[in-house]
Amino acid sequence: MGCLAACLRRRLCPMPNDNSTVDIPIPVEASVAPALDNAMVRALAGRLVSRMLQPASVERLFDTMDAIAAEAARRGLTDDILDAELAAYNAERREPNAPPGP
Repeated sequence: MGCLAACLRRRLCPMPNDNSTVDIPIPVEASVAPALDNAMVRALAGRLVSRMLQPASVERLFDTMDAIAAEAARRGLTDDILDAELAAYNAERREPNAPPGP
């Protein structure tokens, strides 16, 4: 439950607090049933089921990308660092005899 545990600790996957969610019974393996005693785990499992059954929107993708960028910036990633990393990556893959690119 590593990914789920990380999500729980950081509260990255909150369920909406509105009337658009409903409780439904879903059969699960007996070995995982005790984990669903935790309300947050149930909410995350519900979010996962909802995402699996509903096509993702482009807007949600942009929101996710914005969240990732914000977290990277919070951890100290700057445009200069990113540019340097991309330049190093590109230099490693450049063929030895190829002329420098733009």
